[in-house]
Amino acid sequence: MTADLCAGGESHASVAPVMAFKLALIQRHCAGFDAVAAAAYAATEAARAGAELIVLPELYHAPYFCQTTDPNELDRAEPLDGPSVRAMVEVARQAEVVIAVPFYEKRAVGLYHNSLVVIGPDGARLGLYRKMHIPHDPQFEEKFYFAEGDLGFRPVNTPIGRLGPLICWDQWFPEAARLQALAGAEVLLYPTAIGWLESEKAEVGLAQLDAWKTMQRSHAIANGVFVVAVNRTGVERVGDRSIEFWGHSFVCDPSGVVIAEAGEAEETLFVDIDLTRITEQRRWWPFLRDRRIDAYQGLLSRYIDDEDP
Repeated sequence: MTADLCAGGESHASVAPVMAFKLALIQRHCAGFDAVAAAAYAATEAARAGAELIVLPELYHAPYFCQTTDPNELDRAEPLDGPSVRAMVEVARQAEVVIAVPFYEKRAVGLYHNSLVVIGPDGARLGLYRKMHIPHDPQFEEKFYFAEGDLGFRPVNTPIGRLGPLICWDQWFPEAARLQALAGAEVLLYPTAIGWLESEKAEVGLAQLDAWKTMQRSHAIANGVFVVAVNRTGVERVGDRSIEFWGHSFVCDPSGVVIAEAGEAEETLFVDIDLTRITEQRRWWPFLRDRRIDAYQGLLSRYIDDEDP
């Protein structure tokens, strides 16, 4: 059973996932004149090189407009069958690959999400994720543009495995990774737009990059899953503001070992994924077995305040 994306359907076909596949991370400068066409070309070339799963950076189709709060930028939002998704539907269908496509979703006038759609090899929509954690920091003014996601943490079944979509700021929250893993995700996907502010790079730049990688490696270890982080790259300026997106897209295995990492330039990073590593890791590190689910009620509190004796 398949359904065409542009008809708004989702495919629920039963498939037998393979145990190994080739992954391609498309690390790109996304502020070019025609970012969609450039990314579609890169994805097509990746498929020709044997990639079976292709992952693009967060908001791959546009400059990172969240550096400022400008109502005119809301016009960048697209419906689910908008041009930035349709371009990747064509690539997926023609090359018969799975593509994770982040985009700026227009759900209704005045209601927008930072979203990701997973496209199957037949061009069908396999799943939709809306970014759950929305930051609001200097030059990352995302609460102005995006509503919080409302679809929860749901893995997506694909012909090459069970994917757990998450987006950028989600990567700092262990709860998000855990819930995807508990629902059966084998590979966590983190399309990202993260970089250095000019005023901070010299003093804390290396520490920020190290923290970013360490946090995601910890998700792989704690959950026994693969983690895929796909960042954009290049300097993007808005008026007198700029962000230097640091690249360094990487993949780590279920033991947290970084098995491939890009530099800071544009690059398509190819990685062979062996899903049997999940079983091997979880046999020796059975964290899911030893969780004390009877003792975690406090996780549902914003903060555990001191109480009077």
